[in-house]
Amino acid sequence: MSRRYGDLVAVADASFSIARGEFFALLGPNGAGKTTTLHMLTTLVVPTSGSASVMGFDVVQQAHEVRRQLGMVFQDPALDDRLTARENLEIHAVLYGVSRRDKRGAIHRALDWASLVDHGDRRVRSFSGGMKRRLELARALMHSPRVLFLDEPTIGLDPQGRRHLWERIAALRQQGMTVMMTTHNLPEAEACDRVGIMDNGRLVAIGAPQQLMHEYGGKADADLEDVFIALTGRQLRDESATARDRMVSFAKQGGEHTR
Repeated sequence: MSRRYGDLVAVADASFSIARGEFFALLGPNGAGKTTTLHMLTTLVVPTSGSASVMGFDVVQQAHEVRRQLGMVFQDPALDDRLTARENLEIHAVLYGVSRRDKRGAIHRALDWASLVDHGDRRVRSFSGGMKRRLELARALMHSPRVLFLDEPTIGLDPQGRRHLWERIAALRQQGMTVMMTTHNLPEAEACDRVGIMDNGRLVAIGAPQQLMHEYGGKADADLEDVFIALTGRQLRDESATARDRMVSFAKQGGEHTR
């Protein structure tokens, strides 16, 4: 699948598959197309060309069914910090069709899962970054999704928060959940089943971490950082403000940007 914004190519002919129950990481420099790829798979952005499916449902033709299959934790905070933790969860329960009968129990389980039972009636603006991240993850799991998408999930977390997050995700994977994440944290990516590396909108390599280290590392003790540098170069990357402005301009001019 591909995604263009006018003459800007955000993702170019990305083609891959992820097995059920797999933990898959997507790596790449800033602006490589990772988040756009996630947004296409989660129905937030429509592919310009090509196609994709999640659990057998087409992301364009069957977008509603796709959304029922997935949970999503965004890179940027997506909580309403004027509301309490419980109120944020209540809104999510309504949006995802959790029955009135099951809603109270689902909210309590989510708060318990995030270790926030004693903070459910506090406004989210008073939470630490780690508490917010745990709440976002618990919210994404409330409707029992079959696939979990994580966009830079550990940004802003301290070591304890990261440990808590990965312990929770490990437990979910034991139950058969499929997890796909974007990350800049290479040690976290090394713990995944497979890794895809993107650069300039293209998927340049894909495979198990050890396989990529063997093929692209260039030395016996190579790690994933060596692979990353070998495939994407040493030049510093900043997300281009010009590129972002062109995407926004394209949307305002009537270009098909989001669903």
